[in-house]
Amino acid sequence: MSNSNSFDVIVVGGGLVGKSTALLLAQARLKVALLARPATAPSDAWDARIYSLSASSQTLLERMRVWQALDAARVNPVYDMEVFGDARGAVHFSAYQAAVPQLAWIAESSNVERALDAALRFAPQIQVFDARGVALAVSAERATLELDDGATLHAALVVGADGAHSWVREQAGIAVQRRDYRQVGVVANFRAERAHRDTAYQWFRDGEIIALLPLPQQHVSLVWSAFADHADELLALPPAALAAEVTRVSGDAGLGELTCVSASAQGFPLALSEANRLISPRIALVGDAAHTVHPLAGQGMNLGLRDVTVLGEVLAAREGFRDCGDFTVLRRYERARREDIRRMALTCDGLQRLFALPGPVMQRLRNTGLDWVNATPFLKKFLVGRALG
Repeated sequence: MSNSNSFDVIVVGGGLVGKSTALLLAQARLKVALLARPATAPSDAWDARIYSLSASSQTLLERMRVWQALDAARVNPVYDMEVFGDARGAVHFSAYQAAVPQLAWIAESSNVERALDAALRFAPQIQVFDARGVALAVSAERATLELDDGATLHAALVVGADGAHSWVREQAGIAVQRRDYRQVGVVANFRAERAHRDTAYQWFRDGEIIALLPLPQQHVSLVWSAFADHADELLALPPAALAAEVTRVSGDAGLGELTCVSASAQGFPLALSEANRLISPRIALVGDAAHTVHPLAGQGMNLGLRDVTVLGEVLAAREGFRDCGDFTVLRRYERARREDIRRMALTCDGLQRLFALPGPVMQRLRNTGLDWVNATPFLKKFLVGRALG
């Protein structure tokens, strides 16, 4: 067995969660193989894929020296959030009232990924493979991964960070519970006529959810969770027509006329999913490979990065006689993550279901609920604390 093809951990998946996993485990002096695509070239265009990063995500990225490498001119804090119901109900969240520095940070996926790529280049304990896995075998002593370029890798642990349709999860035989929302997240970026005042806005409308997130230079990012047929209509609109429609539905924000700065809108299907297990012998799942939630709370990426943090903590704290893939160690990771994952899934799914229920009685109840939350400072502070991770 070639020593150059032997690792402590193999991370499958080159997205933000996969690269973060590789960096954090390398910091713990583990030898890591990362299966990831090459870095994309920098672009001046605003990336349509935007993440709302919580305090826990910021802490992890700072620990890996990634946060400090972000292009600060492309990151925007959220100090306030206005949520509008579908019948005059509303709630306002404030960082000042919650006694926190900010509610979240809004950053482009490409901005975070470029900073991760820069950190990877200075991590000698990480070897990056531009290849895909084609076969995965597990024995009592190790996992063996065959790549499509003919290479064979060996490790004590394989981490599946390869997304909602995880190949690693499938190879491990881990079932997943999935509910299709029959909705599509429509995303695009706009320049606002008036300042957004570092405020995020969200509207619940006829079972759909519209969010505008603040970006620098008076830009805002749209995430419109629309039913499939309506999403097709939105995605087919030319930029000017899309901007006019988003301007119309976001009038409560006082942003004035919006101008689309994206070449076109993009869409991605929305579903709730949760793997029956986060682990199997010598395999652990993180991020979307383990769970997906509705984007209404902007917590999907934060949930995945909390997986990374806990996995890193568990592996770093393992006894000296246990390797990274020891099942007892992996069970500690699974137990530590279950409650957080289940709570977030139930919260996001429950809100989506609540605002999708038809009828005037349910409409009145949920909007009264929003007003009650808005009038209860300690509850708002508690909810902000949960979102911060």
